[in-house]
Amino acid sequence: MAMGCFHPNESDIDILVVCRDKQSAETYRSIAIKLMHIEEAQNITKGFEISIVLESTIANLAYPTPFEFHYSAYHREKYRTDEQYLCGGYEDPDLVAHMAVIYDRGVVLYGKPIMDLFHPVPREYMIASITSDVGAALEEIADNPVYYVLNLSRVLLYVRDSVIYSKREAGERALTEFPSKYQGVISQCLAKYNGELEELDLSEPLLLEYAEYMLSEINIWTEKTAQ
Repeated sequence: MAMGCFHPNESDIDILVVCRDKQSAETYRSIAIKLMHIEEAQNITKGFEISIVLESTIANLAYPTPFEFHYSAYHREKYRTDEQYLCGGYEDPDLVAHMAVIYDRGVVLYGKPIMDLFHPVPREYMIASITSDVGAALEEIADNPVYYVLNLSRVLLYVRDSVIYSKREAGERALTEFPSKYQGVISQCLAKYNGELEELDLSEPLLLEYAEYMLSEINIWTEKTAQ
């Protein structure tokens, strides 16, 4: 949403909350309940993805990063059906990537300016985070092609250029910079992400070939830039 490419049928709303002090489990669960009510009342398809971290965690950033609370569509039913359920109190490898996006392109809804709270994420943390996120691409791209096709593009472009792109921006660059044999894959996933295409018509072998190519390029550029 902050990058200007939000689509209500394809995008969730990513929020990171920074607290000075730990809150009670009841407080965190009440936040989950409130978020569910908002999603239902506003008929939000994908919903919110929200994590709460402590200010001390931001100041002493580690990878993977500890968090206090997390809510997303994946956990929605567990929060709805189990009054004792709470996702939090362990580490999340995705969080440093969220922090890098916030530092580079985030929007403050409430509180301190970004530059007064966050610091640039070490490149090695960022690469570990984003490559972890696409690590299951070969196993899952056929079931979730839009996510993996566009995210693999984002990861390769970051590893190569050290620039953070949105999924839409990465897909648009991929169309002109990656092998032409994959243009159909990328263009269809980009159109679906933009809400311009209802159904994809992609073969699983081609999706797997694309994933293999992208993961290989990511590994090559990771090694190059580490030297």
